[in-house]
Amino acid sequence: MTTKTVHMAVYDTLADWEVGAATAHINKPSWHREPGTWQVKTVGLTAEPITTMGGMRIVPDVVLADLAPADSAMLILPGAETWMGPELDAFGEKAREFVAAGVPVAAICGATYGLAKQGLLDNRKHTSNVAEFLLYSGYSGAEHYVQEPAVTDGDVITASASAPFEFAREVLGRLGVYEPHVLDGWYRLFAHADPEGWAVLEAYDAQHA
Repeated sequence: MTTKTVHMAVYDTLADWEVGAATAHINKPSWHREPGTWQVKTVGLTAEPITTMGGMRIVPDVVLADLAPADSAMLILPGAETWMGPELDAFGEKAREFVAAGVPVAAICGATYGLAKQGLLDNRKHTSNVAEFLLYSGYSGAEHYVQEPAVTDGDVITASASAPFEFAREVLGRLGVYEPHVLDGWYRLFAHADPEGWAVLEAYDAQHA
């Protein structure tokens, strides 16, 4: 079985809560269509440790300059306090490289600003924290802004900081980690505490025991 790697960008002030639901369930084989296929690796500007907003210390697995789209199934970009400055421009440029190669990119919160800055949202449906936030990037895609928690348009996923489970649903769906009905059950359980969602997951486990 071929291992598929999803790369998650890491940098100081990374917003922990925004990506945890996505990365944990990519890496956790329960309910997967192909258990054992997926893994998550972190990518940093350098090999030096970073500190998240929650005070967690992460040592990157990969350095950004060494990451090629051909080596990845997706690039996930969390929010951080530094996206509006130049500090994370290299990650925005890498996102543009990924999309040009047909490899999906998923951005949440401030990372959507990074995509806008690179012109990746000029002609795609997208969302963010609020529409006005992206205008400061100088992009020309305001007419394509959608007032939704998370949006997928082709190879680009965008989401609001307050929508970690909607973001995860779009990421898991775009990757094809779960069967569609399992993804629906997963979302109902984790986003809405719906016991019927758990029943779907339990039934799937029973069928594949």
